[in-house]
Amino acid sequence: MKKTLCLFALLCAGLAQAADVPVMNVPTVNQRMKAAREAIAKADWRNAQYETKKVIGEEPGNADAHNLLAYAYRKQERPDLARAFEHYKIALKLNPQHKGAHEYIGEAYLMNHQPEMAEQHLAALEAICGNRVCEEYQDLAQALAAYRKARP
Repeated sequence: MKKTLCLFALLCAGLAQAADVPVMNVPTVNQRMKAAREAIAKADWRNAQYETKKVIGEEPGNADAHNLLAYAYRKQERPDLARAFEHYKIALKLNPQHKGAHEYIGEAYLMNHQPEMAEQHLAALEAICGNRVCEEYQDLAQALAAYRKARP
């Protein structure tokens, strides 16, 4: 009987300890994307890159994550245009109709002094939107106009 009580006590002690072990909640893709967008809103490029890379690790075919990662590379203090172009192109390969990626790669081309490439993405946005009033089209058109005004 003593052996049974000792065994029972040991089992109960083990169960009590297991209840105290913290459970690791791994963020979902949606939580990571939300965190990336929040980091971008705060211009926290490092965390935006971290979160989007985690998403891409789980979902390599996530065009939105590639687009946001490219945006973070482009907007950081020292823009990494090579990596930005790489991920914008992946986003557009995954989703050729991705309006945000067309707008942002167009802006990256302006940063790289390639307005003719930006014009191609502006034309793509006009076709995708079916007009010239969608936000992405207007933003890229304004950026292109500002670029041309600064470099007559």
